[in-house]
Amino acid sequence: MKILNDTKAARASLAMAVFLSLAANPASADTSDVQQEKCYGISRAGMNDCATATASCAGSATRDNQPDAFIFLPKGLCTRITGASLTAGTSPASTDNKPTE
Repeated sequence: MKILNDTKAARASLAMAVFLSLAANPASADTSDVQQEKCYGISRAGMNDCATATASCAGSATRDNQPDAFIFLPKGLCTRITGASLTAGTSPASTDNKPTE
């Protein structure tokens, strides 16, 4: 059983190393012709791309899912994400993940 766990750990480590090497090399993905749009309300605290209504620099969101904080996403993707908005200051009607009736 120990050998199986070691094998799984080695595979997971290798997969993570490959992923990180690809993620760390942005030159490998040509995104120059991909249209971007601002997507509000889905960034994590401190992970927004640019200014908010209350702050002037990237990484300034003080809480997760702050309605006026945005990240850039490929055009058309934002509208497919629950809780996301194309306009600042709007937030989803319900955040408790209960189905609406």
